[in-house]
Amino acid sequence: MDFECKDVNIWKEALSTYPSRIQSLSLTKKKPDLVSLNQFYCNELPSLIHQRNPNPFITTQELSKLMQWKLTRGKWRPRLLDFVSSIEDAVVKRASEKAFESLPDVSTAVSELCVLKGVGPATASAVLAAFAPDLTPFMSDEAMQAALGNSKDYTLKQYLIFANKLQEKAKELSSEETPFTPSDVERALWSCAIGKSSAPKSDQDPKTNPSKSSKRKRKT
Repeated sequence: MDFECKDVNIWKEALSTYPSRIQSLSLTKKKPDLVSLNQFYCNELPSLIHQRNPNPFITTQELSKLMQWKLTRGKWRPRLLDFVSSIEDAVVKRASEKAFESLPDVSTAVSELCVLKGVGPATASAVLAAFAPDLTPFMSDEAMQAALGNSKDYTLKQYLIFANKLQEKAKELSSEETPFTPSDVERALWSCAIGKSSAPKSDQDPKTNPSKSSKRKRKT
């Protein structure tokens, strides 16, 4: 799906496949915890955070589980999980309180979370998206690639550009009958990318093209 697509029905269809993509990824990539982690991130964590009004925050245990979700849904980097799991609870609570209080100033909110060891803009965006999905989408590789053509630049500057693009797309797609959030846009893009990557390979696959396959072997 092209990011510039304006057909709301196509976006709705892509978003609707998100749960099945999670289930499929869990099975095909042998990630048995992904379904329960996704349930925690998408449903349980937002509720827990908002129950703590007027000063919402997250705990070290919640940040650790969020990191597990992020790494399981994407690329596994165990050192990041070790880093965040070792942070004192009071430090995580204080940083997340400041971050949530900073919104809608997304730049400051991300910066407040990035003081935590192991937390960069992408992880910070996941924390903020759990609290304010209508403002701060998760900075996933797949959505970054679709929106910006780049999934390698994990900087605050790049996240602000990314978030703005998804905010604008959400506004474009939203109506009174069908509200879309930037987080909805991210999940739709992720679902499309995962669906495309898991689709049967075309006839141009080197495995089915002997001439290309043999040439490739000679180069190695």
